[in-house]
Amino acid sequence: MANLTIVERSPDPETHDPGARWPSIAERIRSLGQSRLGALLLLLGTVAAIVWANVSFGSYSEFWETHLSVGVEDLQVEFTLHALVNDALMALFFFTVGLEVRREFAIGELTSWSRAVVPVVAAAAGLAVPAVLYVLIAQGTGWEGAWGIVISTDTAFVVGALALIGPRAPGRLRVFLLALAVVDDIGALSIIALVYTENFDPLPLLIAAVGLVGVYLTRYVPTGRGPIYATLSIIVWLAFLASGVHPTLAGVAIALLVPVYRPSRRDVEHALTLARTFRQSPNSDYARAAANSLRESISINERLQSAYAPYVAYVILPLFALSNAGVQINAEILAAAAGSAVTLGIVVGLVVGKYVGVLGSGAVMKALRIGDLGPGLTLDRLAGGGALCGIGFTIALFIVDLAIDDPAVQNEARVGVLSASVVAFLIAAVIFKVSDRVHPAKEAGATLLRPVDPARDHVFGPPNAPFTLVEYGDFQCGFCSKASGAIQEVHRELGDRLRYVWRHAPLDRYHPNAVAAAEAAEAAALQGEFFAMERSLLLDQENQLPSDIVRRADDLGLDVERFERDLVSPEVAGRVRDDMLDAEAMDITAVPTFFVNGRRHTGPYDAQSLVRALERTDPAAGRA
Repeated sequence: MANLTIVERSPDPETHDPGARWPSIAERIRSLGQSRLGALLLLLGTVAAIVWANVSFGSYSEFWETHLSVGVEDLQVEFTLHALVNDALMALFFFTVGLEVRREFAIGELTSWSRAVVPVVAAAAGLAVPAVLYVLIAQGTGWEGAWGIVISTDTAFVVGALALIGPRAPGRLRVFLLALAVVDDIGALSIIALVYTENFDPLPLLIAAVGLVGVYLTRYVPTGRGPIYATLSIIVWLAFLASGVHPTLAGVAIALLVPVYRPSRRDVEHALTLARTFRQSPNSDYARAAANSLRESISINERLQSAYAPYVAYVILPLFALSNAGVQINAEILAAAAGSAVTLGIVVGLVVGKYVGVLGSGAVMKALRIGDLGPGLTLDRLAGGGALCGIGFTIALFIVDLAIDDPAVQNEARVGVLSASVVAFLIAAVIFKVSDRVHPAKEAGATLLRPVDPARDHVFGPPNAPFTLVEYGDFQCGFCSKASGAIQEVHRELGDRLRYVWRHAPLDRYHPNAVAAAEAAEAAALQGEFFAMERSLLLDQENQLPSDIVRRADDLGLDVERFERDLVSPEVAGRVRDDMLDAEAMDITAVPTFFVNGRRHTGPYDAQSLVRALERTDPAAGRA
């Protein structure tokens, strides 16, 4: 049987030097990912809108007030271009937000209490504190009810800004901010529905409810689900529009009913079988069957996220900025904004409120040891993240139109949103720059970030042994396989004076099956056979497809059904991801990387070199 595993040679840990990890500006631009490019396009859309509105405000207003009519005979729906963007296209944006919310609760960061509680509380504080500050400052203006403008963090801008100005090793902070943004979005969307919905008519919502039930049941249709989802989604959206509830919320409601799951082994194996068949006998039927099977092995939630994300990032959000950020900036408007309590309330609410809410709640929970922030997510990193949360662009501008009906005050509010976002960005950039100077890369990676915990770690040897050797490794790495023999020699020489710990650092850039192999070892660990699975994986690195993994579990005498369930569980994936984030924070770019009694080992990792390194260090350090 043909083996589709492709393994590239990873860096040699004895000779590899990561060197200067900061690429040039040109290299950064060439390597822009979707989040960064989307954030830049959103920024360009904002600048274009401001320039257009100030060069010719009349043409800007007339263009976005252009009327469109869509329908058949007497059934007509009329829109302005501005409403088309805000009510229809933004429904797709909120649909992708809803998909992310659903995924995070099902298989992502919000599945376990310890991982979810800190960003959830931080998000709640980040919603409440800005709103309170805004109301206190705007009191007496008549626009106190516009407090919803300051509650939301712009996920797209925050992720893009973090990629552009974020600290070294931003992985754990990115996970924290994404989880926070998910809860933040839930809160903001709920507030839009409860506070900023007018002319409510409950009858169309009955139609919407029937349509949503249909969306849920569509998962059981064997084929042709796409057209059904599309038709029902249009019906639900129109029903929301007719009810007076903002139709963008239809996108969220539909997304929460779309199924999400991790790929099962049988689906992946079936797809691989069809791919091999096509490879042996290429024709259109086999190609179509293989493509369909590969597509169906991934949940529709993730397929839709992948399909719509580029359109949202590259088209919808820039269009939204172009249609909503057209603030006239002249001496009169700036003077009005400078003296406006609404503008001041928005700036203070977003910049100060988000910072205090996120950093303050995170610091309190860290001090009280509630939940799990994770190693490397220090208070200075949290401070930078809290500052970034003050970028409240998309939903903030969206609520400006819903909460304020005076064009002059709308301009003041938009100036406040734009000013707050710029200030928050600059403050975050300064915090991250200072943080990286205070904690240089060599210092951060010189010591073991997460102390050895026998209750969490995979420990071979007595838990109180005087010498501790921690290895960050990869089950598809030839150097790690070579090192396993050296570890056995070290153990034979030191005996019960050594405890050995394995942690995951899969280099998926070089080894496509490395993460899956790490998850297999974790699934085996739940049945007490981590090190048996570790040895099996290291000894046969060329055969690590799903069927090979399950065969190993059977050979080791594991409960195969339980093993397969655990393989796709959020707990197993989260455990591997935690080790990977630790490795990133310690600047581990080649494996194996060893820590000898808590200090990073450099140089050869043959048995005698490791023994000498262990004996040179203070044995008491191994008990930390």
